[in-house]
Amino acid sequence: MKNLFSCALTFLFFSFTASADALVIKGVYQGKDLYVKNAFAPDGVGFCIYEVLVNGSVSSDELNSSAFAVDLSLYGFSEGAAIEVVIRSKDNCDVKIINPEAIAPRSTFDLVSSRLEQNVMMWTTTNEVGPIPYIVEQYKWNKWVEVGTVRGIGEEGEHQYRLEVPLHNGKNIFRVKQNDPVGMRYSAKMEFDSELAEVSILTSKVSDVLRFSGVTQFEIFDVYGVLVGKGNGDYFNINDLPEGRYYVNFDRHFGQSIVKK
Repeated sequence: MKNLFSCALTFLFFSFTASADALVIKGVYQGKDLYVKNAFAPDGVGFCIYEVLVNGSVSSDELNSSAFAVDLSLYGFSEGAAIEVVIRSKDNCDVKIINPEAIAPRSTFDLVSSRLEQNVMMWTTTNEVGPIPYIVEQYKWNKWVEVGTVRGIGEEGEHQYRLEVPLHNGKNIFRVKQNDPVGMRYSAKMEFDSELAEVSILTSKVSDVLRFSGVTQFEIFDVYGVLVGKGNGDYFNINDLPEGRYYVNFDRHFGQSIVKK
C-alpha cells in the first residue's frame, strides 16, 4: 500500500514527532508490535537507541540490535487504549519506526441510527476503536460530494454526532466514512425527504450574472468538463468567463445547460 506512514499521520490523535534525542509516536493499541530500525552509534560504540518508554514505563525489550520489536502485549492494554512510545537515542542517529501504522486507529464503527431535524443530520454509532474523523458525504449530481467533517470519539459505547447539512428538494442521500491505513469504511446510506422549494435557473442565456430562484449549492463546468465556478447562493457572477456554453449542477439538477452571451 502506498506510503502507509503518510496516511497514518492524517488521523486525529495519531502523531509522530522527533527531537534531538527522542522520537515519539502516539496512537492506539491494535494488538500489534512496533518494529524499530536501529543503527550503530556515530562514535562506533554500541547502538543508537538506549531507552524505550511505553506510556512512561521503561521497555524490557532487547535494544542492542539493528532492528527490534517493542512488544506492546506486555502492558495489558485493551484494544483501542491510548499509547505513547518514546524512543531515546544518542545524538546524530538515524532511528526509524518500520511500521507506525501498527498503532494507527482502525475504522470499525457500525451505524446504529440516523435522523434529520430541519437541516441538521444526526447519527449514532457503536464499535469505535480510535478517534478517526467522520467525513460526511451527500449523493448529488451523480457523485458523492463531501459536505463536512466531524471528530470521531473512538471509545466503547454508543456515540451521537450531528452536522448541519445542505438540503435540496426531494430525496436527500447521505453517508459517513472513515479513512484508515487499510482503506475506507462506509456507512449505509441515510435517506431523508425534504419539502424545500425546488430551485431553478431563471434564464439559460446570461451575459453577466447567473441567477437561481433560491439559495443553492452549485458547480459550473465548461464544455471540456473543467470546473470554472462553484459556490452557495442565489447568483454567480460570470463576467470573467468567455462566451460559450456551460453546464451547471445545482439543487438536485445535474448538467443543466446555459449560454454565456
